[in-house]
Amino acid sequence: MKDTRRARVNLGLLLAAALVLVTIDHRSVTESPFGPLRTAGTTLFGAAESAGAGLVRPVGEFFETMAEAPSARVRIERLRAENQRLRHDLAAQSLDRGRSRELRRLLGVAGTGGYRILPTQVIARRGAPGFEEAVELDVGRDDGVRPEMTVLNADGLVGRVVQVGPSTSTVVLLSDPASAAGARLEGSNEIGVVHGVGENGRLVRFRLLDSTAPITPGHRIVSFGSQRGAPYVAGVPIGVVERVEATPGELTRIAYARPSADLTALDVVGVVVRAPHRDPREAILPPGPREAKPSTGPREREVSTGPRARREVPAAPREEEVSTPERSTPSPGPGPREAEASRGRREGA
Repeated sequence: MKDTRRARVNLGLLLAAALVLVTIDHRSVTESPFGPLRTAGTTLFGAAESAGAGLVRPVGEFFETMAEAPSARVRIERLRAENQRLRHDLAAQSLDRGRSRELRRLLGVAGTGGYRILPTQVIARRGAPGFEEAVELDVGRDDGVRPEMTVLNADGLVGRVVQVGPSTSTVVLLSDPASAAGARLEGSNEIGVVHGVGENGRLVRFRLLDSTAPITPGHRIVSFGSQRGAPYVAGVPIGVVERVEATPGELTRIAYARPSADLTALDVVGVVVRAPHRDPREAILPPGPREAKPSTGPREREVSTGPRARREVPAAPREEEVSTPERSTPSPGPGPREAEASRGRREGA
């Protein structure tokens, strides 16, 4: 468009008209004469703007999303990694709390029994030449571990060390069929031998040397101990008798016991590096069921009369029921006068 004088005049007229209209609209305080026109324009152009925005917004968001996709993917991967790390930390904290509890219990048992132990952790379950059930520990020769040392946990006897490396060692479990340990019944001097029977450590076999010794389900077994505490120290809980086999005519009795230590879920254990100076006997056994109170005397006995038992005290015998020997009292003989009268009667007769 050429810059002519006529164009400049028209532009000036349009600007002057616009200025006049704005002035009139601004000075009309109550009601502007251009109000309906402004309302119609607002409605028309507002609808057009809304329609245009509705068409343009999805396209704009699509391009915006495509532009931010790489950074969003990076953020998602970062959040996933952070979530995984938090889950791992939570699981590790729970595991550490459990191991801390087991370690405190193990140290308490060692202190009560007088054992000097080396706390360690089971890192693998593996087989060893000649053995079926064995585990590997994360301590070895460099830590002071030697073959034929006792291994226990907070619940009871686990096994013995059979192989030792510089930083690891192999322990054959008590449940292995080739394992044998001397044992003693709780509260008595009856001894026997415990053998593993496999079955993933569910039971062990206890052969009692005295076939006449009383043994019933519920009896507890502790280790009898070896010379100088190798391979087994004394006083460690072994198991609880579950069933007793009938062995008529044999010199020994056989019972099957549930191991005190869970041999299928081992984690924190201790290697006994020094045996106690004396046999702890049943010092580290957990409290057992309360035994029945003994009778208070021969006069009281329990009489069962239904769901409750009452005590009956025999009544004292009555006087007429008491048998006492009668004393024989000699009858007095006749006096001198009575004797003379008797002689006179005989003479007169």
